[in-house]
Amino acid sequence: MEKTETDLAPSWLSLPIDANAIDNKIWPASFVRDSSGDVQIGGVSVGQLVAEYGTPLMVIDQADFLDRAKSVKQAFDSEAKKIHTDAKIYYASKSLLTTEVVRWVASSGLNIDVCSGGELALALAGGIEPHRIGLHGNNKSLYEIGKAVTAGVGAIVIDSEIEIERIASIAGAQDKIQNVRIRVNSGVHAYTHEYLATSREDQKFGIAVSDVPELVAKIRSHSHLNFLGLHSHIGSQIFSVEGFIESVRRLLPLHKKLMETGSVPELNLGGGFGINYTVADKAPDIGFFAAEICSEVEKQCRDLGIAVPVLCFEPGRVISGPTGVTVYNVGTIKDVQLSSGTRKYVSIDGGMSDNPRPSLYGADYSALLASRVSELEPVISRVVGKHCESGDIVVRDCYLPSDISPNDLLAVAATGAYC
Repeated sequence: MEKTETDLAPSWLSLPIDANAIDNKIWPASFVRDSSGDVQIGGVSVGQLVAEYGTPLMVIDQADFLDRAKSVKQAFDSEAKKIHTDAKIYYASKSLLTTEVVRWVASSGLNIDVCSGGELALALAGGIEPHRIGLHGNNKSLYEIGKAVTAGVGAIVIDSEIEIERIASIAGAQDKIQNVRIRVNSGVHAYTHEYLATSREDQKFGIAVSDVPELVAKIRSHSHLNFLGLHSHIGSQIFSVEGFIESVRRLLPLHKKLMETGSVPELNLGGGFGINYTVADKAPDIGFFAAEICSEVEKQCRDLGIAVPVLCFEPGRVISGPTGVTVYNVGTIKDVQLSSGTRKYVSIDGGMSDNPRPSLYGADYSALLASRVSELEPVISRVVGKHCESGDIVVRDCYLPSDISPNDLLAVAATGAYC
């Protein structure tokens, strides 16, 4: 049989019936085409936005962000209530952070999780109350710890033994009592890219389960530290609930053991809930994760004979990711003849500098002609950047109209997180 360009497509990518169609499982809620074929976001045309701000242009659908934040909070609040506890939601600001985003997060009733001095400064500048901030990081500097304690952040997550003395010393110098958690490396292997898995034994995050009791005792020996509980984060872009379930099963017996020598009011199970980047992705609804995780917590607590602690979660990508779109201007185009067909290379005026994920992780994205519609046949394409690097790929595999041309506007979906 004669081969066609579709032989170059990965198995998950199907030839679209209509290359102009907008799939709402990938694009923001307000992403629609107007009568001229121009795409609108939040009621404003992409062409109008580009005329005012230029390209590359990252656009966030504020209404969609707020809706997603409130939906996440509602899902966990509802499931926590069923098991007679409360849920605390910390927006993982590393996914997307500006002072305006901080205000959106605060108005939605969420707390915020920061991982650096810069993120802490942005959170404070955005006006959120310091007690609603949690500070993470595997290598927090003395300066960052000092700024956090001075500001009055609600919790600092201890990631290594040396941080216990550092935080205690700084809190003591300011005559403050600082709430802390301890990050546990539970060894749970989340089904995700290796670099996105953050709870495997051989990596930089967290403290081994076997070392936790001794370190918690050390925390409790300091009058200027208050132990809130355990923290775990198993990875990112996770579609399967099984990793969270296993994490609950490993952490709660440890939680019970720590209760023998003091109060352990909270359990932080982290985040990492996945989103759809392509039509082939099947990310579960956040309500599914909330229901399954809370149900398992209740079961394990019942079996262990302990009260259900306050549950904390740290969603980021699932809130910000789908709300973002990056718009590029198309530059040069070339058809590359290969033994298995022809691939169209579409160069745009951005690249790995504004979205490193395809280069770092081989992450897949979706692209769409945004400035017009085309009736011509879609062809297998690769969207690439303008950097002098062969790995400078923005969308590795997608179908675009065969007549895509210089100065067309191209939109890439789900860039509201980690871009």
